[in-house]
Amino acid sequence: MNYIHRDLSWLTFNYRVLQEAKDRSVPLLERLKFLAIYSNNLDEYFRVRVAYHRSLIRLKKKDRRMVESDPQELLRKIHKVVNKQQEEFSRIFEEEIITELRKNSIHVLRRMDLNGKQREFIEEYFNNNMLPYVQPMLLVKKKISPFLNNAALYLAIDMEEADGGDKGKTRYALVQIPSNHLPRFVELPSEEGRHEVIILDDIVRHSISFLFPGYVIRDTFSIKLTRDAELYIDDEYSGDLLKKIKESIHKRNVGPATRFVYDRTMPQRFLEFLMAVFSLSEDDLLPEGRYHNNFDFFSFPDFGMKQLKYTPLPPLAKTSLENDDPIFENIEKKDQLFLYPYHSYDYTVRFFEEAAQDPSVTHIKITQYRVASKSRIMDALIAATKAGKQVTAFVEVKARFDEAANLEWGEKLEKAGVRVLYSFPGLKVHCKLAMVTRLTDEGLRNYCYLSTGNFHEGTAKVYTDHALMTTDERLTGEVARIFSFLETVKPPTQPFEHLMVGQFNLRSTITQYIEHEIARAKAGKKARIIFKINSIEDQKIIEKLYEASEAGVKVKIICRGLCCLVPGVKGKSDNISVISIVDRFLEHTRVYYFLNGKNEHIYLSSADLMTRNLSYRIETAFPVYDEALRQEIRDFLNIQLSDNTKARIIDGKRNDTYQTELSDLNIRSQIEQYYYHKRKEENERQKEAQEEEV
Repeated sequence: MNYIHRDLSWLTFNYRVLQEAKDRSVPLLERLKFLAIYSNNLDEYFRVRVAYHRSLIRLKKKDRRMVESDPQELLRKIHKVVNKQQEEFSRIFEEEIITELRKNSIHVLRRMDLNGKQREFIEEYFNNNMLPYVQPMLLVKKKISPFLNNAALYLAIDMEEADGGDKGKTRYALVQIPSNHLPRFVELPSEEGRHEVIILDDIVRHSISFLFPGYVIRDTFSIKLTRDAELYIDDEYSGDLLKKIKESIHKRNVGPATRFVYDRTMPQRFLEFLMAVFSLSEDDLLPEGRYHNNFDFFSFPDFGMKQLKYTPLPPLAKTSLENDDPIFENIEKKDQLFLYPYHSYDYTVRFFEEAAQDPSVTHIKITQYRVASKSRIMDALIAATKAGKQVTAFVEVKARFDEAANLEWGEKLEKAGVRVLYSFPGLKVHCKLAMVTRLTDEGLRNYCYLSTGNFHEGTAKVYTDHALMTTDERLTGEVARIFSFLETVKPPTQPFEHLMVGQFNLRSTITQYIEHEIARAKAGKKARIIFKINSIEDQKIIEKLYEASEAGVKVKIICRGLCCLVPGVKGKSDNISVISIVDRFLEHTRVYYFLNGKNEHIYLSSADLMTRNLSYRIETAFPVYDEALRQEIRDFLNIQLSDNTKARIIDGKRNDTYQTELSDLNIRSQIEQYYYHKRKEENERQKEAQEEEV
């Protein structure tokens, strides 16, 4: 087996997230957050990837002859893996985390655990806060079934008639749990020193009898339905793409079912009844524990217990930018490299806010893929327009699950006078670029910001990403040509010599660099490739890496997410090793490193090694030329490769075994990286202080 299906590989990535939830070295409340991340990831996976394979099944056989794998068989494998993971999820929560919470005087109570005062509290809470949102619905076979909202929580109720001629007759009903309106975790009146909470679902369970007078409640079981999130814009090359996307967003929450989640303790007779009422098949079913929508663990109260959370790592100041000079003058002196969230993201915000205020700035251009709902960067663009500057924003409205937010920002920018350009048909713009043009004594000068991550103040706190600010004309001239292409849709007449750009030279240049390493290895010279990426899936690149391995090239890959390549196969990929690091920050930056003798190629990139990134997106990979910054990236890669605490070994068995034997010292790369930069900045400050004394 030389290739792992991407959707099976992704499930092993999500299992690495689940591993963090069961890792006792992770602070307790952070373990709850990893349960939330796992749950949120899985929801999106079913709404997108599983929905895609189910759509293939609906096609006639002749229409899916180009599909490489049998979607029905693949879905069986997916369900088998997910069912096993869900059982482990329930065990981690119920047997480990709940127990550890109790040891820290945090008690998650069920209704039978409540005292009189607490029962009175939740009954009052139900009447005052929940009653308007819960609507009891009787279920009857062969009648029009109620519509289940996407990802909404419901209690399915098993009950019987209490009196009359039908006394004892079984009835079924539904009640929605209003977790979209109210906190999922409600704090209860408690004794001093104890913290007691109840999950919203159990308040509804306690109050069911008030909603169904005349019935005896036998039991209740939570259920949830997720729906297909694909927009299915069939003909992207005709008509108004923007209009189609707007219309499709509204249809997303009424799409076909992709997963019916139910409490695994539900009796078979009740499950079969629900299948009949909602026209569900066996392929729709996914058993879980007592509670669903576990991404709500993000909002679990911390009761001020800082010791149960990660030790804070305050973002670091960049010494070279802490003087009183405008940021553009500092960029003129030397390139500035950042690694977020270790460095403060305020420098990125400052780049735009100073551009808005600087009277010498004439133009600002930016690509927008995902952006915060409250964004100082977008506010700065609006301020710049009001100050008379020419501002252009390319807004990608096909960024999945951010389409509505991007449309909203696009409209807001347009109203303010920003020139807004929207998505290309059949192509995503995924590069992370900005360019500020200033009038200097030497004429117009471009100041460029190139990044591996989005212009998003929120994710910058938890995603690791590199960003480069530069006035290097080798790069700024080519960034200007990318923006010219986005504005005119006319391909550049000159080839890109420094940047790798999706749709033009990204795939071909990566392939060429791999071939260079192959040639060097065959000539008996040292050859090495390092990729730091989120995902590797493209079969042509994978085959080229196998060829490199066979030639003797040493290939090291740090891959957070899905990895379709199989390392360590005798005679095929012996020289390829892959690790995955999952820790407190989401590893998002991408680095391409090719040894190339003494002339290393070192690139940072917005692109993963996936077919969609290499062939169907506008991406950028940008070289780092400053030697001090190149050394910083080498150090970054070495720290990552040395991780023996949070790195997992990726192989064909997909066991996600921890890499533990590299050193007698525990090396946790994210912590090492933070203190690497902290020492670096302290050394810079001392150096500046000494120079001032001289």
